[in-house]
Amino acid sequence: MSPALIEARHVTRILPGTVPVTLVRDISVTIDAGEFIAITGPSGSGKSSLLYLLGLLDLPTSGDVLLRGRSTTAMHEEERTRARLAFLGFVFQFHFLLPEFSLMENVALPMRALGKLSPRQITARAEQLLAAFGLGEHRHKTPDQLSGGQRQRVAVARAMANDPPVILADEPTGSLDSVSTRQVFETLRELVIDYGKTVVAVTHEVELAKQMHRRLHIVDGMLDKDERIAVGA
Repeated sequence: MSPALIEARHVTRILPGTVPVTLVRDISVTIDAGEFIAITGPSGSGKSSLLYLLGLLDLPTSGDVLLRGRSTTAMHEEERTRARLAFLGFVFQFHFLLPEFSLMENVALPMRALGKLSPRQITARAEQLLAAFGLGEHRHKTPDQLSGGQRQRVAVARAMANDPPVILADEPTGSLDSVSTRQVFETLRELVIDYGKTVVAVTHEVELAKQMHRRLHIVDGMLDKDERIAVGA
C-alpha cells in the first residue's frame, strides 16, 4: 500500500516568547490522493497554522510531516524548499501576484524556481494553464487589469505550474464577492475532478465546506473532528 501524500504525526507548533502561544496541538492526520478537504474552525483556532505545517511553510515545534512517507523535519532548508516547489502548490487569500509582471510571467515563476523546464517549455505551459482557466486572452496583462476573481484564478494557475499533486489554499475566497467566490470554488473543484489533484483549503464558508469531501474541524489548535461529507445528501 502506498503511503499517504501527506501525513502529519503529532504535530505541535508553539510560538516562543515570555508567554508561549500554542497554535497547533498534537494533531495527526493523513491526506490521500484525490481528496477535497476543508479545514474549518473558529477564528484564531489554528486552521492556517495547520495548513502552513502541512505545506512546509512552518516547522513543527514537535512531531513530523511526511511527504509520501518521507520525513521533512530532518531535511535541510534547501531540500525542503525544493520539496515545496515540486510537491505543493499554494493559493492564499490575497493572490500575491507580482504587480509589475504579466500573468504569463507570474505563472512562470515557480517553474523558473524549480528549474526543470527550458524557457520555451515554461512559456508554453504558462500559456496552457492560463487558457485552461479561461484567462488566455489576458496573458499579457498585469494583475491590476483583472477582477479579484480573475486574479485568484491566475493564482490557481500559478499553483499548478509545476504540476504538484497537492494544492493548499488559505481562505482563497476570503476577499471575494459571492459570484467570484463561487467561480474560484468551482476552479478548485475542477482541480480534483478534472486534474486528479488533492486540494486542502482553509475556509470560513460553511456552505462551501459542505460541498467538499472531508472536513477537518480545528478548535483551540486541536483536531476536533475529522469527518467525511456525503456531498449532495
